[in-house]
Amino acid sequence: MSDVIVAPETRNLEQLAVTLARWLGARMPQAADVEIRDVAYPRGAGQSHETVLFDACWREQGAERRQGCVVRIKPRAFTVFPDDLFDEQYRVMQVLADDGQVRVARPLWFEPDAALLGNPFFVMERKVGRVPVSVPPYAREGWLRDASPAQRRVLWRNAVGQLAAVQAVPLGSLDFLAGQPDAPRGLDQEWAKYNRFARWLQQVEPLPVLDAALARLRSLWPDNQPEGLVWGDARIGNMMFDTDFDVVAVMDWEQPSLGGALHDLAWFCVLAETMHGPRSVHGAPLEGMGSREETVALWEELTGKSAADLEWYEDFAKFKMTCTGIRLGHLRGSPMMDAAAMAARLKVG
Repeated sequence: MSDVIVAPETRNLEQLAVTLARWLGARMPQAADVEIRDVAYPRGAGQSHETVLFDACWREQGAERRQGCVVRIKPRAFTVFPDDLFDEQYRVMQVLADDGQVRVARPLWFEPDAALLGNPFFVMERKVGRVPVSVPPYAREGWLRDASPAQRRVLWRNAVGQLAAVQAVPLGSLDFLAGQPDAPRGLDQEWAKYNRFARWLQQVEPLPVLDAALARLRSLWPDNQPEGLVWGDARIGNMMFDTDFDVVAVMDWEQPSLGGALHDLAWFCVLAETMHGPRSVHGAPLEGMGSREETVALWEELTGKSAADLEWYEDFAKFKMTCTGIRLGHLRGSPMMDAAAMAARLKVG
């Protein structure tokens, strides 16, 4: 497991524990002697939100109680995305926890008052397991690298199973993601979101490569647009696994939409190729992880949906990733990709 803290910002954890204990005590009138213990930042993951792990301890009806928790704090200066979906993130997790098909940490409390921690935050239960972290890359070192090909095969099948389960969630329970009555729906919703993202980025610098990429994608508009929930950052690095390589939790719902079923599959396939496939940027392919063709076939089998036109969605996923990379470069003051590399990735110029 990584020892690197990658949170966008950090704070005094002793002071945080005192604040959370007082706040939590007010929300649990049945609890006495509330304490916050074992406060820590996660290692190797959690780059977009400040996320802190802790145990809540209290006495209730004479018994000692302990609950593992995670507090997720809305970003202040380090805002990666133009759309503020912090409230929606919490509500999606509530729906998923109640539905039960997608394994998520159950949300426990939402605090809209920014006065306590500097921004709104929510608390969810803490799941126990292992995450294929990004820092250092899981394909290069760590528990997944050390696993056998057979164990990785189990992990891959279970991961695709949860990716497919996202498409089984009834969309009627997610109407709050639809926006205003006249807002775009389906693919048009996701398309509009990333057009806004591109315009937002160009308030900092002109980026004609993004305009060219959007024009290219628009000219190749796909016929296959199955409806569905968009998780957003769909990858094994946002899943937690137990020692049997089964999924414990599906994490990071910060950019959900009703944009359609194929966005997550495309994102998953692109990042699988990038992180651990035969042409991994880390030079460390992981035997046992399913190929793109195997992933698509299993996803189609489990969802009953067609993955026709997936290449278009993969190109759109690369556009989204490029937007995110540009934004991270702006925030960190150091470009993550040069213009030629962006043009090649986006198939323009």
